Amino acid sequence: MRAQGYGAATKGARLGPMEFDRREVGPDDVLIDIVACGVCHSDIHQRDGDWGNDIFPMVPGHEIVGTVSEVGAGVADFSIGDRVGVGCYVDSCRECDGCTSGSEQYCSRNVPTYNGMHLDGTTPTFGGYSNRIVVDRAYVLRLPDGLDFLPAAPLLCAGITLYPPLRKFAGPDKRVAILGLGGLGHVGVRIARAMGSHVTVLSHSPGKEADALRLGADAFVCTSDRANLKPLHRSFDVIVSTLSSTFDIESYLRLLKVNGTMVLVGLPVESFTLSAGSLISAGLSLVGSMIGGVAETQEMLHFCAEHGILADVEVIDIADVNEAWERVLASDVRYRFVIDIAKSLG
Repeated sequence: MRAQGYGAATKGARLGPMEFDRREVGPDDVLIDIVACGVCHSDIHQRDGDWGNDIFPMVPGHEIVGTVSEVGAGVADFSIGDRVGVGCYVDSCRECDGCTSGSEQYCSRNVPTYNGMHLDGTTPTFGGYSNRIVVDRAYVLRLPDGLDFLPAAPLLCAGITLYPPLRKFAGPDKRVAILGLGGLGHVGVRIARAMGSHVTVLSHSPGKEADALRLGADAFVCTSDRANLKPLHRSFDVIVSTLSSTFDIESYLRLLKVNGTMVLVGLPVESFTLSAGSLISAGLSLVGSMIGGVAETQEMLHFCAEHGILADVEVIDIADVNEAWERVLASDVRYRFVIDIAKSLG
């Protein structure tokens, strides 16, 4: 079936109107009329080929919410009209250790929602900057009541990026630092606070202090003045870095308590320099985390609905997406752009 959207024809190109084919609805498929799609910084990285796996033409978007408009003959758990979401991937091998343990995001044959290939190896995937998408029912999420479409869309990436490490390392009586207050970090503050943690925001932008406190942080520290870090020596049980640029990781490791944990969820293009002694001297752990499995993503959505957690969004028309991307690169959004697909392409 034909779909309408916005995409990039070549590496680095501006996004423009594009028509392309979606597969027909199979026995296990769900057709979703997309209501909204969030804008993730990774959309820009992939358009620019920063991660070296670019496929063009490319239709970005992996923070998708919408309504079911058709289901396959074998689908019993979704019905026409259901409110649903689709995150960062739409299939996986279903046989490896990652898949069978509920960590489909780590499957070596994981099929990304866009800029990837379906398991047949011949058909590219196109994302949510479009009016409709066909997804296997096993990778469709149910959007709980209480989560409005537009501010819920970023939870399908930002929410599920922060939820798994906070679920593992945060909690009551834990001192948590969120490094970076952007699209990821602002959701992380809300989740960590809902889990009962004492939350500190570490940000180089002094103008974000009021936002940090409004979002639920207990404290804000401006990192552009390095002297502000000295009183925080051995203060935190866990630091979650949402930064997408390389930073002085050793200066932040010194802020962790003995046996503390640094979690990287942001993905800088350049590599870190790290001394093994920085970890060994205090029994520290350096952990990477990438989104979550299907069941954990559904759990995250229910947690957010229970605690009233949504993203702070600026809603745009899809025709304004290139300007929005420029503002993302300039850190000029608080805190997530969301494309009103229903209004733009409906």
